[in-house]
Amino acid sequence: MTPQETKLWTRLRALKPRGWKFRRQVPLGPYIVDFACFRPKLVIEVDGGQQTYDRHQAKDRERDAWLEGQGFQVHRAWNHEVDGEMDAVLDAILRVLEGS
Repeated sequence: MTPQETKLWTRLRALKPRGWKFRRQVPLGPYIVDFACFRPKLVIEVDGGQQTYDRHQAKDRERDAWLEGQGFQVHRAWNHEVDGEMDAVLDAILRVLEGS
């Protein structure tokens, strides 16, 4: 895992007592996602600067479409957000988890 994924993983694990169980580096079909919560079907991806390149964006769109076709919602956070705005990242994830 990247340093940002490790930081987020620590915080995601802390959500377990609230009923949200995450797994990391989860194989889903032809992909391995950073984090997945199977109830609800949420995938979290932590992206670095390489995702700004056209070829990466096209692959991400294809991946997201496949995951969404399997019933997953995909939430993305940037490395710099995890490093500097962790509370905002977690708030956004909780909003998705809680359906608001």
